[in-house]
Amino acid sequence: MGAAVGWGAVAASSLVIGAALGLVRQWPRELIGLVLGFGAGALISAVSFELFEGGIDVAGRGLPVAIGLGVGAITYYLAAGRVASMGGGAALALGAFLDGIPEQMVLGIGLAAGEGVSASLLAAIFVSNLPEAIGGATDMSRQMPTRRHVMRNWIWISAFCVAATALGYAIADVASNDLRAGINGFAAGALIVMLVDSMIPEATEQSGRGTGLVTTLGFAVAAALSFN
Repeated sequence: MGAAVGWGAVAASSLVIGAALGLVRQWPRELIGLVLGFGAGALISAVSFELFEGGIDVAGRGLPVAIGLGVGAITYYLAAGRVASMGGGAALALGAFLDGIPEQMVLGIGLAAGEGVSASLLAAIFVSNLPEAIGGATDMSRQMPTRRHVMRNWIWISAFCVAATALGYAIADVASNDLRAGINGFAAGALIVMLVDSMIPEATEQSGRGTGLVTTLGFAVAAALSFN
């Protein structure tokens, strides 16, 4: 459990780091878009090799993963619709929360199964969190009275994500293989909807045609880590 909390903190720390960077200066839109694109590519690799394929390996069949994927996709779609109506930095903060919980649960599940730390999943979580936190903190600084209030919000989100890693670890100890595979599928489904609806379009809008290149680079780097 200690290792799960520790590695969960490493992954979630990118939210706090991103928020701090967002408050230090105004970052160029194109740069944020490129970072988003790289993170999207890393997440595509994680969905393919760490979540979906990993879930099938755990269960020995595809049905639990497929069911989890559908539930995760619908859950994220409904939750994101609610978040979108809020707008501004609060929407980005809640978006990071919704992304982070399933991602880090899967990280904890892998640790409990004795698989060690997934370098590609850890990298994908870290890289994809940064631009969300940078943009969200920048917007929230215009709405909240002090920077301390902004940082407090992102620290709380990070803490919940660390708790999700510990929860994943605990669930893996008592859960059936089908349930573990379903959790993998849930995370994959939520991430696919997030990527298509939010992350990739925003990256393309901010950095233009170069997004495709950095997304491919992100996928290549994360895929290489998956098989090393």
